[in-house]
Amino acid sequence: MIRARGVQKSFGSAVVLDGIDLDVNVGEVVSILGSSGSGKSTLIRCMNGLERLDGGLITIDDFDVSNPKDLAEARKRSATVFQLFNLYPHMTAVENVTLAPIQVLRIPRAQAESEARALLDSVGLGARADAYPAQLSGGQRQRVGICRALAMKPRYLLLDEITSALDPEMTAEVLNILAQLARTGTTMVFVTHEIEFARTISSRIVFLDKGRLVVDLPTDRFFAGDGGMANARIAQFLSKMRKE
Repeated sequence: MIRARGVQKSFGSAVVLDGIDLDVNVGEVVSILGSSGSGKSTLIRCMNGLERLDGGLITIDDFDVSNPKDLAEARKRSATVFQLFNLYPHMTAVENVTLAPIQVLRIPRAQAESEARALLDSVGLGARADAYPAQLSGGQRQRVGICRALAMKPRYLLLDEITSALDPEMTAEVLNILAQLARTGTTMVFVTHEIEFARTISSRIVFLDKGRLVVDLPTDRFFAGDGGMANARIAQFLSKMRKE
């Protein structure tokens, strides 16, 4: 599992994560909700070791992401899809997907390319495998990003606001791919503002407010208003997001 205990993170005097405790079990889809600045993306970046913790512990299958000796093993078990694609512009779609499997997992090039093309075909990009990122739409580039993550055969998929830079049509394309992954049992931690989509695919909803985890509930209970003292804050957030 992914386990966070007492996670602390500050940037200067600003406390961004304040004592986060969270477990993500294999097969779960956990959506992290909260307003901008609540610490959602920072938590994902701490999970994949891109941000150094100021306190607490995060482990992925018992590998400590704060320990350089463990981080490589942790990253073999998790993969991240970023908000702004982060594709290499000088590489084709299939080259972007095969790079890490070849260099990190030491998969033979022919095998890696065959698997990459199958992944791209599964998300409707088989005919665009040899295109460069500049020749793809935003939705297509994000689908390549998802394939790049899946090519590492991760146990856990970390998704950081991956539709926020897309228009509604492209957003729908990407969300459809995630729904397919959820149906196949892919474990996901999903930072999002797509409230209704989170409601559809999530096992649990986690709500962050000002760096603190205030609610962690099964999805039906979250939307039924079982958040206790946090109910008013959650209702305010959901109302604002639905208006937007």
